[in-house]
Amino acid sequence: MKFQRTIKRVKRVIRIPFEWVGIALALVLFAILPRFMMLKLADFISFVMYKFDTRGKAHAYKNLAIVCGGRLPPDRRAELIVRRSYRNMARTVAHAFWTSFNAKRRVAIAGEVDKKCMEILANYKPLVTVSGHIGCWEILSQLAFLHGHSMMSVAKNIGTNGMTRLLMWSRRSIGQEIVPANGAFKSLMAGMRSGMSLGLLVDQVVSPSDGGMWVEFFGRPHPVSSAPAFFAAKAKVPVVVAWSRPLKDGRYRCEFVDFIEPSEARDIWRTTQRCLTGLERIIRRNPSCWVLNYNCFRQAPNQEEAQKLAERVASAREKAAKTSNL
Repeated sequence: MKFQRTIKRVKRVIRIPFEWVGIALALVLFAILPRFMMLKLADFISFVMYKFDTRGKAHAYKNLAIVCGGRLPPDRRAELIVRRSYRNMARTVAHAFWTSFNAKRRVAIAGEVDKKCMEILANYKPLVTVSGHIGCWEILSQLAFLHGHSMMSVAKNIGTNGMTRLLMWSRRSIGQEIVPANGAFKSLMAGMRSGMSLGLLVDQVVSPSDGGMWVEFFGRPHPVSSAPAFFAAKAKVPVVVAWSRPLKDGRYRCEFVDFIEPSEARDIWRTTQRCLTGLERIIRRNPSCWVLNYNCFRQAPNQEEAQKLAERVASAREKAAKTSNL
């Protein structure tokens, strides 16, 4: 076991310079390319990723079966969905690099906002914007920034500390504030109090030991961040759930999913569940736009957590049934 840990550390040290070279080349190359060539290069990278990412593909097909209700679509259809999921992920990363220069102009070229989201952005400042790793999640906060919102988002560590700082610099290029995930609470709270809006993603695993909350996602227990509901309740601001639909020309449209009033956000669990339910609805309709190769359902609740979640879900369904009968 000790020998294996040593080998892993050695591999990590050896990998660092190659990661730096790769990130630096990607940053420079994607930034100087015109948009259509940036998309072509991203598509080529996604093709290579699909060919060699054996573990990721296994997760992707497993997640696709869950999204589709327990059964995979026919082989060719399933492969097409997974390939497009890789393409969507590669294009999102490429977009982040591409908009590291001339950010405002490039975001305006690459994205648009639907009428409902436009109204919300105009009428509510600040607010908590929520999405998942579906469509181009990077452009959502960028578009909100273009429409007059001072935005603050969270970034997890990727690779080395230096690489994380470089990627954060790239994401800050348009003017939004990016804070590290570790210790983000104080910065986010201070940002909201100063009038900044938050851009948060909620579909990935956050262990209960790290503050995660169990919700139901595709009929399965899934621990996620309750930060959107918490900050909305604290700051008495609404939550808007949205996503960025990829368009045929390679651009994106920010589309409305759900709106939660500040008074409703005080129910932290129900608000968190509602955010995930809205995203689940979009993912079911557009599975190729979700990051399918993420090991999403890797954690299971203990008996007490499972029972508590079941009671919450049953209570929420009972309340929804009574409301619909009024």
